[in-house]
Amino acid sequence: MRSTHERFDGAGYPDGIGGAEIPLAARIVFVCDAFDTMTSDRPYARAQRAEAALEELWRCAGTQFDPVVVAAFAAVMWERAGEPESERRAALSVPRAVGAAAG
Repeated sequence: MRSTHERFDGAGYPDGIGGAEIPLAARIVFVCDAFDTMTSDRPYARAQRAEAALEELWRCAGTQFDPVVVAAFAAVMWERAGEPESERRAALSVPRAVGAAAG
């Protein structure tokens, strides 16, 4: 898929498109691939804990990653981990605020 390295803020490649111009499937693959990369051992870096990888996705929501996709991905991960729904809801407001600020 050509657009899986496009950034939500338009600073990616190969076409420099951003936001909704990036196909939804590519935005989803980008988040999933980043999480997999961060949580897998690599020759250049040891695997991070899932919690640390999720924090990095949140930090980059609205710039590198689509904040809505990050929120959906995080909600699924937290649900699988058994996190209380009240904590999931509170956290889900973070990427939306970041995404709104990034415009």
